[in-house]
Amino acid sequence: MGRDVNDLLEKAIYGNPETKPAERRLFLTTILERVYIALTKKQVQAAPVYREVEQTMAKANNLHLFLNGNLAYSDYAAYIKIAVSQNVPYTIVNPPTPTPFALVLADKSQPVQKADRFIKDDLYEIDMAAD
Repeated sequence: MGRDVNDLLEKAIYGNPETKPAERRLFLTTILERVYIALTKKQVQAAPVYREVEQTMAKANNLHLFLNGNLAYSDYAAYIKIAVSQNVPYTIVNPPTPTPFALVLADKSQPVQKADRFIKDDLYEIDMAAD
């Protein structure tokens, strides 16, 4: 009984404990095991929309799109348009700490079985080398 009261008091004072806080800061409030695709800032700022993101939005269910609010709206507007057309909810996140990621497409609640969650092109390499 005493431990239950202490747990309640700690939750009331500090809030619910957060799992994997470093991962959540890196991946715009979600965790790696739920990520289908994560794009870096330079990848999102590149003119063409990445086909992999569009295809995943069309095929997968229970998705949520997280976008880095530190970028200009024009940088990710095309991704929002696709998300709206596919009925994928999105959130613009203002990360509290620097992160190389600007777009994270993730499952809302379940782990994703995916070998590679990143598109490792030249733009990816530039952003990852900077951090």
